[in-house]
Amino acid sequence: MKKIAAPIRTELAQYRELAAFAQFGSELDKDTAETLAQGERVQEILKQPQYKPMPVEDQIMIIYAATQKYLLDIPTEKVLEFESALFEHVKTKYPEVPQSIREKKVLEEDMEKKLIQAIEEAKKPFVLA
Repeated sequence: MKKIAAPIRTELAQYRELAAFAQFGSELDKDTAETLAQGERVQEILKQPQYKPMPVEDQIMIIYAATQKYLLDIPTEKVLEFESALFEHVKTKYPEVPQSIREKKVLEEDMEKKLIQAIEEAKKPFVLA
């Protein structure tokens, strides 16, 4: 979990700093716009309903998707909907991924490849046109 979630703190700090700065400027370069988009999506995945804790393996899967920038082409308002779709997709087509994360406490290389494939498959209906 630490390895997967490590970039979140830095990304959120950069996002908050740039968001405050971007309020005063109208034109943003490509890197700044991407950093702001990434920060918005990271904030979205951190939202959880009260009294409904998310299993660690689900947290790892969605944090992985966000930190590896797989969510950048999904509209921010659709990120939580995508999150649910991803979990359902993984549960039905790739149940070995969360099981492996739960049991081994690490995302192994072969499971990472399956997770990437699942993310790509699950996000097709959500991608910006």
